Amino acid sequence: MKKIILLVCCTVLIGCNSNVQKADVIEKAMTETKTFPELDPNRYNVAFLIMHGVYNTELTAPFDIFQHTIFRENIKAMNVFTVANTSDPIVSFEGMRILPDFNYLEDDLPKIDILVVPSAEHHLDTDLEDEAMINFVKEVDQNAMFITSHCDGAFVLAKAGILDNSVSTTFPSDIDKMRSMFPELDIRKDVLFVHDGKYITSAGGAKSFEAALYLCEFLYGAQIARSLAGGLVIDWDLNNVPHVIIKN
Repeated sequence: MKKIILLVCCTVLIGCNSNVQKADVIEKAMTETKTFPELDPNRYNVAFLIMHGVYNTELTAPFDIFQHTIFRENIKAMNVFTVANTSDPIVSFEGMRILPDFNYLEDDLPKIDILVVPSAEHHLDTDLEDEAMINFVKEVDQNAMFITSHCDGAFVLAKAGILDNSVSTTFPSDIDKMRSMFPELDIRKDVLFVHDGKYITSAGGAKSFEAALYLCEFLYGAQIARSLAGGLVIDWDLNNVPHVIIKN
């Protein structure tokens, strides 16, 4: 609605002033309708890759954990934001409407230190045919400190080829499917997450909290991780979480 009103105003202005170029006025009006989040340059930039059919839990669980780092002192906290292939609202599998912070096809993105790939409804089929999205993941991988996936987000990482030399995991009931689609990969069962190098893959669901807490413990130490967990009423003890750490 806002865009429509602005464009109507542009048309009136153009009719009143012949010296104003139509294209310039429309471009300015469209630009003014979009705002970007303010990112603290002293924090890690954490991007959440979202698309239609994204599952709420795999998105909101790590988002909650990482966003709460801004309330902890004496650490390098995290800027959290969403990226998508559109500026229009994304509709999650459960029906939540989410307005992406950045459109990776059009916007100038900030440097991404950590990329989070939540699971989505079509990560086992049509999403894997989205060359622009797969290429985006490959591009981010070149400079990111960490890339993490939850549930079937691991299929996206596998399709991008960035798990070729890494151990990984995914949603328990989809492990055999992933092994069939990517037979060259080392995919582990009976664990909630795997950390291999810069890649952290998790079983997803409510256990997405555990993978996110692990990354915080890796970055900030056990005390901060327990504090973040306590703020969300989660009992956190890495020793009680089935996981695999290959190399870090």
